[in-house]
Amino acid sequence: MLQSSNIFAANLGDMADQSSRQQNVETAAKLGLSEAEYDMICGYLEREPNFTELSIYSVMWSEHCSYKNSIKYLKTLPRSGGRLLVEAGEENAGLVDLGDGLACAFKIESHNHPSAVEPYQGAATGVGGIHRDIFTMGARPIAALNSLRFGPLSSKHMQGLVRGVVSGIGDYGNCLGVPTVGGEVYFHPCYRQNILVNAMSVGIVKHGETASACADGPGNPVFIVGSATGRDGIHGATFASGDLTENSADDLPAVQVGDPFQEKLLLEATLEAIQTGALVGVQDMGAAGITCSTSEMSAKSKTGMDIRLDLVPTRQANMKAFEILLSESQERMLMVVQKGREQELLKIFDKWDLNCAEIGVVTDTGRLRFYEGKDLVADVDADSLVLGGGAPVYDREYERPSYMDEIAAFSLADIPQPDDFKQAAWNLISSGTIASKQWIYEQYDHTVRTNNTGTTLPMTASVIRVKGTDLDLAMSTDCNSSYVYADPYKGAMIAVCEAARNIVCSGGKPLAITNCLNFGNPHDKGVYYQFKEAIRGMGDACRALNTPVTGGNVSFYNQTTIDGKTEPIQPTPTIGMLGVIEDRSHRTTLHFKDHGDIIVMLGEAHADLGSSEYLMKHHEIYHSPCPHFELEEELDLQQIVSSLIESNLVKSIQDISEGGLFTALLESAMTSSLGFDINCDTDIRKDAFLFGESQSRVIVSTSPGDLDRLKAQLGDHPYTFLGSVNQGELHIDGEPFGHIDTWKQHYQTSLEQVLEA
Repeated sequence: MLQSSNIFAANLGDMADQSSRQQNVETAAKLGLSEAEYDMICGYLEREPNFTELSIYSVMWSEHCSYKNSIKYLKTLPRSGGRLLVEAGEENAGLVDLGDGLACAFKIESHNHPSAVEPYQGAATGVGGIHRDIFTMGARPIAALNSLRFGPLSSKHMQGLVRGVVSGIGDYGNCLGVPTVGGEVYFHPCYRQNILVNAMSVGIVKHGETASACADGPGNPVFIVGSATGRDGIHGATFASGDLTENSADDLPAVQVGDPFQEKLLLEATLEAIQTGALVGVQDMGAAGITCSTSEMSAKSKTGMDIRLDLVPTRQANMKAFEILLSESQERMLMVVQKGREQELLKIFDKWDLNCAEIGVVTDTGRLRFYEGKDLVADVDADSLVLGGGAPVYDREYERPSYMDEIAAFSLADIPQPDDFKQAAWNLISSGTIASKQWIYEQYDHTVRTNNTGTTLPMTASVIRVKGTDLDLAMSTDCNSSYVYADPYKGAMIAVCEAARNIVCSGGKPLAITNCLNFGNPHDKGVYYQFKEAIRGMGDACRALNTPVTGGNVSFYNQTTIDGKTEPIQPTPTIGMLGVIEDRSHRTTLHFKDHGDIIVMLGEAHADLGSSEYLMKHHEIYHSPCPHFELEEELDLQQIVSSLIESNLVKSIQDISEGGLFTALLESAMTSSLGFDINCDTDIRKDAFLFGESQSRVIVSTSPGDLDRLKAQLGDHPYTFLGSVNQGELHIDGEPFGHIDTWKQHYQTSLEQVLEA
């Protein structure tokens, strides 16, 4: 019978006889498989699986690898069109045509559970893994972004998680030599037990020099290259496909250990190997390790592989077959090489002082056969393991969550206005979500490779040069989970549109998105409703913007069960968007330029405080409607912003998002130490005008001499004349709010003071 005590322990049981089906089913359950799934496996094998085979299916059919609870709805997203060179899911990352013979590969993925248990290594290996997805395609990573979510910083534990995650991201990226150029950080009570760490990588490759994750050509040899294989990360995919509990720290062996210096060698060796033309295919070993790379490459090419596990370089002695197959040791690749050109590969990896071991051969059987010496230890059908093949697909039950009734009952009339608006604004910008993240981003090397323009040209998006061309890439990661919680459909649309708005306000054109869909347990009907509606909203927004979805990651089970009580996160469908600035003269920064410039708000303000940071920070209200948003208004705004930039009529542009108008004005003023003198719209309650987060609005500054031309070009588009830029004082409705330097000091040190305490 199968034996298993703790599926995350490094000494899982040996293969054994199949005398007791019930005990086998119980073991399958411990590995995350249902009885129905166990029966499916028996059907594919036409016999009972041994323990190694059951372990293979358990990781490949985990949600993390198979997307079995999400693929039905993911297929409704726009997955082709625009400038996409490959459809979503065809390769390790999305590939977009930039022109001039260049393409951009980009992708975002999560490393949530590992980071919650071991923040430093969890975040570091998340960064390493996403970069490998890029350079396995032949693209050199040139930029990294991230999206991080934490609970309130009032606890020492959460402060430690923040420090660990930031250090892991910084240390890995800095050593690898890829600049971290942007991202976002949110703090909310829903993440106090289950933090989110989403990492994005962007790379450049010439047309015709990309690599594919395939295993064509029976008879071609199979190599494993890079680091030796150890016991770290075993069953990591299964670990990521279940709820966190108070005992999750006991699952620490599931967390991988990264080595950025080894990854740097692997990056250079892999790109050099691809350039030889000797490679048939290459695949990163991420989740599920050798199991995943062999099965996905074989299934894609409708081939099979015979693999000798005893030839795999290992870090520990006497590793069992399932341990080698399931290990998620980092900095490894699987490569299929043209027969007869093995020495070219061996020579390159010897130069870079990396392991390069021939471990098998491509076959025409369609099966994965794993051996230890001459002993066959597992024999499975490759296609039965993978997404789009034999992996199960589910459509879970869903229903509108009951908390939405409380949201629907919200009344703005019940919310009192503050007695002291200056103090309310002061408190608002000390919120972790709004306050400066300088303490975080200063730990990231954002200048390496000298492409990042953000160090001297602050813009609403992260912008980097593409050397040797006249192009800039503009990138953004966005999602306000409170909006999605309040209205999953509309909130997801806002996430896509805010990412696009950031790129447009920087002078760019949005091209495509990647996504990282972070949700609770899909078996929860309310969670599945959130997921389904968020996908619908994302799809509608992407179709309207012509920004197809290149792929990404689904991360379910982001919830924690403690003492029998389960707490899911707010739905967090993080959007990573790529755009291009084709004319560098159109780069537009967010900061005010000159005393006397006119400040104008484009878009319409509303008496709306829904899901605002002000409502949560000042009134401690966490159930309120999604802020005002209409897709047509957003499309009109982005079109008018682009036309104003092209006509050279604006000197700065800043979009209005978290913290509302006041925060946007403050951020535009601080960079140049200028101030502003504005008046509120008396037809709208003052706190809503200053702190409300109604969408599809930006503030622009323009020279007084250009104001008439700007008005003429705006035509019927709604706008509000706010006031003017001054030498450094803040005035609102004639009331002095102090000097910009005082606000800047408060803004820049609020988060640092907590994390350095």
